[in-house]
Amino acid sequence: MAVATRDRITLTVPGMGSDHCAGIVRKTLERLDGVDEIQTNIANHHVNVEVASDGPDGDALKKAVEGAGYDVAAVSGGNSKQQIRLTVPGMGSDHCAGIIRSTLERLEGVESIDTNIASHRVSVAVATDGPDGEALKSAVEGAGYDVAAVQTSEAEDADSDAKIEEAYLSQARKRLIIAAVPTTLIMLLMIPHMFWQPIPGYLAIIAVLAFPVVFLHGGIATHKSTLRSLKNRTFNMDVLISMGSLPPYLIGLVGFVYPMTSFIEMAATIMTFHLVGRYLEALAKGRASQAIRRLMTLGAKTARVERNGEEVEVPVKELAPGDIMIVRPGDKIPTDGEVVEGESHLDESIATGESIPVYKSNGDSVIGATINKEGRLRVKATRVGGDTFLSQVVRLIDQAQGSRVPIQEFADRMTGRFVPVVLAIALVSLAAWALFPDALRPILEWGATFLPWVNPEAATPVLAILAAIAVLVIACPCALGLATPTALMVGSGIGAERGILIRSGEAIQTFKDIKVIVLDKTGTITRGEPKLTDVAAAEGVDEADLLRLAASIENASEHPIARAIVDGAREREVPPEEVSGFRSTGARGVSGKVGEQSVLIGNRRLLEEEGVSGLEALDEAMRDLENNGRTVVIVAADGKALGLVAVADTLKQESVEAIRGMHELGLHVVMITGDNERAARAVADEVGIDEVQAGVLPEGKVDAIRALQEKHGNHVAMVGDGINDAAALKQANVGIAIGAGADVAIEAADVTLVRGELTGVVDAMLLSRATFGKIVQNLIWASAYNVAAIPIAAIGLLHPMIGVIAMTTSSLSVIGNSLLLKRRYARAQSQPSGESS
Repeated sequence: MAVATRDRITLTVPGMGSDHCAGIVRKTLERLDGVDEIQTNIANHHVNVEVASDGPDGDALKKAVEGAGYDVAAVSGGNSKQQIRLTVPGMGSDHCAGIIRSTLERLEGVESIDTNIASHRVSVAVATDGPDGEALKSAVEGAGYDVAAVQTSEAEDADSDAKIEEAYLSQARKRLIIAAVPTTLIMLLMIPHMFWQPIPGYLAIIAVLAFPVVFLHGGIATHKSTLRSLKNRTFNMDVLISMGSLPPYLIGLVGFVYPMTSFIEMAATIMTFHLVGRYLEALAKGRASQAIRRLMTLGAKTARVERNGEEVEVPVKELAPGDIMIVRPGDKIPTDGEVVEGESHLDESIATGESIPVYKSNGDSVIGATINKEGRLRVKATRVGGDTFLSQVVRLIDQAQGSRVPIQEFADRMTGRFVPVVLAIALVSLAAWALFPDALRPILEWGATFLPWVNPEAATPVLAILAAIAVLVIACPCALGLATPTALMVGSGIGAERGILIRSGEAIQTFKDIKVIVLDKTGTITRGEPKLTDVAAAEGVDEADLLRLAASIENASEHPIARAIVDGAREREVPPEEVSGFRSTGARGVSGKVGEQSVLIGNRRLLEEEGVSGLEALDEAMRDLENNGRTVVIVAADGKALGLVAVADTLKQESVEAIRGMHELGLHVVMITGDNERAARAVADEVGIDEVQAGVLPEGKVDAIRALQEKHGNHVAMVGDGINDAAALKQANVGIAIGAGADVAIEAADVTLVRGELTGVVDAMLLSRATFGKIVQNLIWASAYNVAAIPIAAIGLLHPMIGVIAMTTSSLSVIGNSLLLKRRYARAQSQPSGESS
C-alpha cells in the first residue's frame, strides 16, 4: 500500500495578531478537503499547512484565508507557484524593465513578472515545472543585463519576514495618521460646540472630517475584513468594530433631516482608537519577539572561502559542505564547521548563553554566527542552509511558539463563539432599553453620581444605541487571544538567549508538575570520556616512575583507557618514552620494553598468569578504588608489581550543583545507567542521587520510565544525550536533551539544553514555571475583563469611547505583563526553592 505524500505550505498573514484570529484562520482552512494539519504562529504571522498531494495548493489556501477577512502577504512551499527574485543593477528605466519583461515572457512556465526599477528587482512567479533561477538569470543576461543576485522562495528567510512585518507596521502607522488627524480636529470642534458656542454647520463639518476615517483609508480595510468574514461565516474582531462605527455614523446623518444627538464623533473615535490599538499591539508584539528576530538575523551574510588557491568572498547561501572558510579575528563563523587549522577563542553566547569565550583548535566543531575573538582559523563547512545549528534553533522556537498549550483550550472555547454571542448581547441590550427604559433608567441615575459620562436625561433611543455600541467595542476578544501566545513568545525568547530551547507549549505546562527527574549517567552527569584519576605506587616505588612506565607502554595503544593514562601523565608533566616490542593481549592488557625494563600492564588475572609477584600488597588499594567506581590496571616491571593506575569517567563540574538545585525544587532524582551497580552507586553517592537503577540496557530505559510513571504518576522528566536515550526521552512526560549530544536525542526531546550543562535543567524548569504562571495571569486578567465589562456596558454605564480605550488597554496590558516575564524568571532563579510568584 502506497504511503500518501503531503506537502507543506506556509502562508504569511500579517493581520493574524492573536489566538482569536489564528482560531478563525484554522477553522477556515479545516473546511478545505485535503488539509491534514494546521499550525499557526502569531509571533511571525505564519500559518503552516500540511496538505495531501491532491489537496489544495497555495493559491487555494490564500483565497480561503482572505475570504475569512485576513490579507496574505506571502505563500511559499508546497505545489504553489515559486517566486524567484532577480537583482538587475542595470535596469534603470521603464524601457529596460520592458525589455526584461518581454525576454522572460518568452520562457515557458513563467506565470507573472513584476519589475521595480527603484530597487532594481524583478520578481517572477513560475510554475513548479517552470524555469529555475539560473535559467531566468541566463535569459536576462542574454538580453544584455547583468544579474547581481538570484533569490528563490526557498532562500527567503528572516529578512523577508522582517520586511513583511515592517511593511505591515508602516501600513498600520499610515492608517492611524490618516484617521488620527481628522478625529483630533473633530474633538477640538466638539468641545466648544457642546459646552460654549454652537458652531454653524457643525454636523456637515464633522461628517466630512469623519468620512475618510470611517469609510476610506482609515476604516476600509476593517470593513472589507468584516464583509469577507461574514461571507465566510466566521466572525473576527473587525465585525465588532464595523458594527460599532458604521451604525453611529449612519444614524448621525439623520440629524440633517431630524434634530437629534450626533453619533458621528463616536464613529470616528471608535475607528481611530481601534487603529491605535492595532498599531500599538504590532509594536509591542515586535518587542516581545525581538529575541527570536535577533537570533534569526545574526548569521553572517558572506564568507571568505578558498577557491582555486585564492580567497574569494561569496554569499553564505552559496556555501557547500566541504568548503574551506577563512575566518579572521572579529569575523562571524559563516556556517557550522570544523577547525582544520589555527586556534582561537570563540564567543558562543548567541548559541549557549555562556559569556566566556571557548577555546577552539584543530578538530573542534564550531557553530555558525559565533564570533572569532583573536586567531585566524581555517574552517571546513559541515552543515549549510537549513541544516545549521542556528536554523535548527529557529525551527525549534517556531514550533514552540506555534504549539498549543493544554490550558489554551479554555481560551479557544471562549473565543470560538465569542463574537456571535457579543452581537446577540448587543441586540438584547438595544431591545431592553427600547422596551423597558423606565426599569433601567434608575441604574443610570445611580451611575451618574460617580461617572461623568453617564446622562440619565438622554432620550431613550440614544441610551439604547450607546449601550449596544458599548457592548460591541468593549467585548473585543483580543486580550484573551493574546494571553497564551505572547507569554510563549517571550518565554521562548528568554530561553533561546540562555541556551534553553523549549520545543512545545505543552512541555511548559507539563514541566511545572514534574516530580521525578531521570538522569542518564554517561555524558549527562559525567563527561562520557575516561580520565586518569589515581596513581598508587607500591612501597619503595616512585610514583612518577610508575606513571612514566605506564604512559610509555599505553602510548602505543589506541584504547580509550590507554589514551586517558597518556593524557593524564602529560598533564602531570610525565612524558612517555620510546617503547619496543609492544604487544596487546586484547582486553586483558598490554606489554613492551621501556629501555631495559620489561613492562606488563593489565588486570590481576593476566598478571597472575604471568607469575608477577607483589600483587597481594596492592589488593586493599585496588578494592577501595574499584568501590569508588574506578577502572584499575596493575603495572608490573621485570616480574614485580609496581603499583596501580586508575581511570574513571569523571563528573562534570556542574553536576553536584545541578542536582542540589533539583532537590531545592522538590524533585526526586533518579539515575538510570547501563553501568554496573558499583560504578553507578559511586557516582550517585558523589553527587547526591536519590535512587539508582544500574545495568539497564537501552531498550530497558523505556520500561524503567514507564515504571516510574506508574509509581509517581505522569510527572517524570528524562535527561539524556545519546542515541540510546531517544526512545526514553519520548516516553517521558518531558524529554530533555543535552545539546552537545546526538541529533536524534535532540529531535526526540521537548527541551534542549544547548550549553550541555546539567544546571540548565533547573533553569529550564524555572523558566517553564514562570512562563506558565504568566499564561495563567494573562488568561485570568483577560477573562475577568470581558466578564466584568460586558454587563457594565449592557446596562448603559460605559460610554463607547471609554470602552474602546479600555479594550486597547486590556490587550496592551496582556502584552506588557508577558514582557515582565524576564523579571519574574530572574526572581525565580534567585529563589529556586520557593514558589515563583
